[in-house]
Amino acid sequence: MSAFELDALGIYVSIPFCRSKCTYCNFASGVFPASDHARFVERVIADITGAGIWSKNIGAELTRRVDTVYLGGGTPSLLAPELVARLFATIRAEFDFDANAEITMECAPGQLADATLEAMVAAGVNRASLGVQSFVDSEAHASGRLHSRAVVEADLKRLRAAGIANLNVDLIAGLAGQTFASWEESLEALIASEVPHASVYMLEVDEDSRLGREMLKGGARYRAGLVPHEDAIASMYERAIERLEAAGLPQYEISNFSRPGLASRHNLRYWQRRPYLGVGLDASSMLHCDPTRHSVLRATTTDDLQAYLAGTGTMETSLLTPAQQHEEAWFLGLRTNAGVDVAALRLEFGEELLAPALETVERLAEDELLIFDGARARLTARGRLLSNNVFQEFLAPGNSEQRSDVRDQSLCSQP
Repeated sequence: MSAFELDALGIYVSIPFCRSKCTYCNFASGVFPASDHARFVERVIADITGAGIWSKNIGAELTRRVDTVYLGGGTPSLLAPELVARLFATIRAEFDFDANAEITMECAPGQLADATLEAMVAAGVNRASLGVQSFVDSEAHASGRLHSRAVVEADLKRLRAAGIANLNVDLIAGLAGQTFASWEESLEALIASEVPHASVYMLEVDEDSRLGREMLKGGARYRAGLVPHEDAIASMYERAIERLEAAGLPQYEISNFSRPGLASRHNLRYWQRRPYLGVGLDASSMLHCDPTRHSVLRATTTDDLQAYLAGTGTMETSLLTPAQQHEEAWFLGLRTNAGVDVAALRLEFGEELLAPALETVERLAEDELLIFDGARARLTARGRLLSNNVFQEFLAPGNSEQRSDVRDQSLCSQP
């Protein structure tokens, strides 16, 4: 790819509908009337067909070439088959898909109708992600999930039978009532499922979630008092890394594990700062404003469903300075096990921006939070556990809140 050739685009569609709201969730999703589904898809279709004009008006580049599509939320599998078909038909009409494009749809176990699965296959979906969170039925139900282990296993079998073998399963370490023994049970079930990809998250309770509010104010409805201590959660996470590595699913990013060649290509584009268009509720975009990548624009849609449906929601946009892009290069790149290529950053940003960051790297390496061999900087095992603290070290004073919008949009049913 030449320096002036636009990179392929990723498309993220945020579907906010859920059959139940997980206790730990603070995302812009919820239990909304089914009558909103069709209206919502109509709005998304309007955004997709108008994306070219919108990007031109804000001075951003938008190529027609697409190599990843991701439907997250929320629970995209709740959409009726005709809505899935219409949505993908519009995306394919507006953009040119690579022959080997990765097309992912998130599904809640037990909430994938046969007709919707057929529509997914017909639309070209070749990857599915299941928000399992726990294979222990009591833990799943207590956190607001509606499935059982048997339902998860049945859905994995159905997806494979339909030709979708590229599968991800999410687990959460730290659910209320979870023990080391029950965590081992979930890990064992995950490994036995033989999925080629897994995502493991350490529970981070947000004060805006039902569980978070209960932890602050007291109460027992959501079993807040049974949330494991953070040290126990960290140990569960470390055990997951060990068990999955031994099972042929090595870690490639803080929360992600895969068999060789089956890392989530859509997720990787976030950490590699490759462009993506986000449509739907509370969806973010990152687009280049010139082919040399020197100017980057971020935009986020409204998180108010009714405003979005009415077309009155505002979109927040910001043009990143080179210094902000440089910060992102560090805290996004360090999420991956491959780490940050220092020579590439020197070429992109120059020595003036890089030099202070390298001083930070040397200091963090002395604290055994990073490994630095002169060419690449990587998080240590301890650094992964304290990653938010590490990332903070690369932000200029006052930039922490400003950069909080840079998140992994692909995570729907996790904290």
